[in-house]
Amino acid sequence: MSHSPPPGTPRARIPGPQYPPDDMRVRRGLWRRCLWGGLALWALTATVTYATRSTAPLPTLILLGSFLVPVVFVLWAYEKHGRDLGVGTVLGCFLTGGALGVLGAWLMEYYLLRPSLRLFTGVGLIEEAAKLGALMFMLRGRPRIRGTRAGLVLGASVGLGFAAMEGAGYAFGAAVSTEGVGLRALLETEILRGLLAPFGHGLWTAIAGGVLLAHRRADGRFRLDAPVWGTWLGVSLLHAVWDCTHGIAVWLVARLTGIGVRPDLFSEGYLPRPTEAQQHMFAVFSIAGPAVVALAGLLWARSLTRRNPSLRNTP
Repeated sequence: MSHSPPPGTPRARIPGPQYPPDDMRVRRGLWRRCLWGGLALWALTATVTYATRSTAPLPTLILLGSFLVPVVFVLWAYEKHGRDLGVGTVLGCFLTGGALGVLGAWLMEYYLLRPSLRLFTGVGLIEEAAKLGALMFMLRGRPRIRGTRAGLVLGASVGLGFAAMEGAGYAFGAAVSTEGVGLRALLETEILRGLLAPFGHGLWTAIAGGVLLAHRRADGRFRLDAPVWGTWLGVSLLHAVWDCTHGIAVWLVARLTGIGVRPDLFSEGYLPRPTEAQQHMFAVFSIAGPAVVALAGLLWARSLTRRNPSLRNTP
């Protein structure tokens, strides 16, 4: 005999499959799988390109080599510190923010800069301003996103997107020349820029974004006060010194070896008929310069994290 419930009694719902939110579907450790899988694909594409001598795989090779390291670092930052920000926000900052930053920087540099010794300073100021402007544009409708941690993650996303798209342009320029396709130059450019990307654009915009969002008002308005302006000038200076390291290395070698320092050595970027000792000295200074700038940026970012306990306590 069946016992039916009294009329009006709500029926029990059969639980269906429970899906986690979108942000939780990104499994931890994805950045490692992306790194090793991307490296394997890049190496395979380079091998196929070399074996076939065809230009058809070049777009794939350029995109893989330019985007692999920036995407891996964005995934790492998201998994480690940015899960609550949302995949859409981080991805939007990487793609749209990076593209807007690159386009804005190239446009301003084209109209405002002329070849001179002050060119590197102008490039640093313009590109860091363009990336910060792109970050502000992407977060204009998200007033709740603020704080140092969010600024570091999203600023790094914009900077790494900028680095990926800029790197693709440099890789294309290295591959295509009047003498045909230069595969070796392309691979060297991608390897070098890939290794340096996290310590350049990504790091500088992370620092600037951390300070920018740390001073953001509760209503979502951006407060461009003295710390924000000072940080922008500081990361622009790091950017300018990074770009100048080649010329600085030439100047130091000329100064230390007593061959006489000419004003045009810095802008020309090479020594006439260098000796073997000068070549070794130049190699040391060329490596040490970016390393010192990267260390200064890392220490600066570290000081921001020490003032934000949520970064240290993020699982």
